[in-house]
Amino acid sequence: MADQKVPPRRPHATDESRSGAPYGEPTAGPPPVSRGPQWVGPEGLGRQAFHQPAGTGLPHLDDDDDDDGDGDDRDRDRVGRRRALVALGGTAAVVAGGAALAMSPQVRGLFGDDAAGDATGVTATDGTPARPSGQQPSTVRTYTEQNESYMGSRAGAALKKNSPSGGRTFSGPADAAARTPVTVRTVLAKDPVRHLAGRATFGATPKVLADIRRMGIDAWVRQQLDPEKIAPSAAELKLAELPTLKLTSQQLRDQREQLNARGAQPEREMVDGTLARQIWSERQLYEVMVDFWNDFLHVAADFDGGEAYRNSFDRDVVRKHAMGSYPDMLVAANRHPALLLYLNQNDSRADAVNENLARENLELYSVGVDGGYTEKDVRQAALLQTGRGVDDGRYVFRPERHYRGKVKILGFSHPNDSTDPKKADQVIDAYITYIALHPSTARYVARSLATRFVSDTPPKSLVDRLANIYTVNRGSVKPLLMSLFSSSEFWAAVGQKVRRPMEYLVATYRTLGVGPQAGPGFRQGDSKRTAFAQGLRQIHDKLRELGQYPMGQPTPDGYPDVYVAWTSAGTMVNGWNEAAELIAGRRTQFTYTRPEKLVAKPPPTAGAYVDALALRLVHQKLSARERTLILGVAGVSATARVDATFDGAIAAVARAILASPQHHLR
Repeated sequence: MADQKVPPRRPHATDESRSGAPYGEPTAGPPPVSRGPQWVGPEGLGRQAFHQPAGTGLPHLDDDDDDDGDGDDRDRDRVGRRRALVALGGTAAVVAGGAALAMSPQVRGLFGDDAAGDATGVTATDGTPARPSGQQPSTVRTYTEQNESYMGSRAGAALKKNSPSGGRTFSGPADAAARTPVTVRTVLAKDPVRHLAGRATFGATPKVLADIRRMGIDAWVRQQLDPEKIAPSAAELKLAELPTLKLTSQQLRDQREQLNARGAQPEREMVDGTLARQIWSERQLYEVMVDFWNDFLHVAADFDGGEAYRNSFDRDVVRKHAMGSYPDMLVAANRHPALLLYLNQNDSRADAVNENLARENLELYSVGVDGGYTEKDVRQAALLQTGRGVDDGRYVFRPERHYRGKVKILGFSHPNDSTDPKKADQVIDAYITYIALHPSTARYVARSLATRFVSDTPPKSLVDRLANIYTVNRGSVKPLLMSLFSSSEFWAAVGQKVRRPMEYLVATYRTLGVGPQAGPGFRQGDSKRTAFAQGLRQIHDKLRELGQYPMGQPTPDGYPDVYVAWTSAGTMVNGWNEAAELIAGRRTQFTYTRPEKLVAKPPPTAGAYVDALALRLVHQKLSARERTLILGVAGVSATARVDATFDGAIAAVARAILASPQHHLR
């Protein structure tokens, strides 16, 4: 994504315009007139692109500062990429990066006949003061890698001062936990079991904590690394009530009319199902990794075509490889209709090259913006990947659209001159595998993984070791996770991660013990969906209000994973209000533990009751100051005698505990 970044999202087609097209597939317009190879820019084919001075950031093109109406201006204020929705007519593509580019007359001649060419010696005529051709992108753009752009703030600098530095690997997770002192300042208890549960799941529960203590840290981690051996939970069995989850892309397209008549929205049901798994699955580490990869190799749920293809991408690409091999995942992604349509690869051909997918493969999905590639590498990768697309809902390779000729990209060199479509397609797979195993990719994945599990400012020592593990094991995920959990940096980083809005809400459902069955007060108001399906959609809609839901980022960079990107008082208060709804059991599609029953045997005095309730909800006691503040919510002293309802204040007290730093930190 360049400093002219726009999200690769077509405007949603109207029902009328879609009537003649297959379900979920954009209607094709006439091909653009071309006088040789052209590069499609963000203003459309053949138009002059907008250039802005270096250092000015991206233009904000939304109609309103507060685009979702919730009072949260986080998107407007963030440093780095910003959302800009550009509607383009005909077959003009929405493209990641760059001007409307023209290649030299010598290269245009390469496309005049069927002979293979050589793009390696060509200089694209796209030089501008802000974007000189051939330079490393990170040196000429107005942004850095997404998380780093946020951490460059004053708040980010403060966080760095409290992060542990240096470390080592031990024989296993339990050994590392036992031998690692926690020296950082934090309000969280320095309890390794609680720490592991907070990082390797979507929120500790009494059962998870008991399981880790009973099994031991090593055995619990090994169990979580083999999710296929963990039985599905009752809620996962209820996912059958979301009927589109198991349908193939072809079935979703074939059943378009029936699904529309039922009001089914496959891309939303996929998000609903993901939330159910995050809240109730016993395969918690697997779900955390699914979420990690959905941010790293991001395809938005809500893109034009997502209703037919995003379910399959979730099932056949991300979930299939989440605990397997990242190179295999990236190769599979580059053959999947969801990614090819989302990043407009279907529109790219040798005489009108769309660089969307080629750029994001380098910048976001492999080596990273600082990975050493140049604009020339992007263009050669875009030429190499021409020919890949989607036809009748399936992946196809179109040799007539494919550029043939020598390419060299980040050290990958190939004559790329075969007239055999299968061999030509295999060259692209070889290139994707090459960049997935590149040393810069190893470091980028390692840093992203350490940011997710350890700290917003992960120690260089850990990133270096994880990058080496990635390289030695050729991108296998399980060795990476075992090495991470066996590191002193992981166990020393207690309290160094803040929950994002989705993580906060999911953890609240988990710690309150909300059940997936309908409550006694439920009244069937929707004959087309079960109580479970209705309840999941309400969670989904609430998370849209909070600004984060699974696969919800419209642009290909996924959600940022650092605290300073999510600082919003409005979002926090909205989350606390939802916690109050759950404590009161108002979402009757689910079952709840009454607040006065959260503690089995409530102590008779207020102070002791707060301690017991804190242990139940946030799995540790609060500080003396926090305890006093929460007692103030009920208007009683620590020694005052109270009943199980805290003299009618139990809901307010529980909500206050769930608003504490102990619940916001993970």
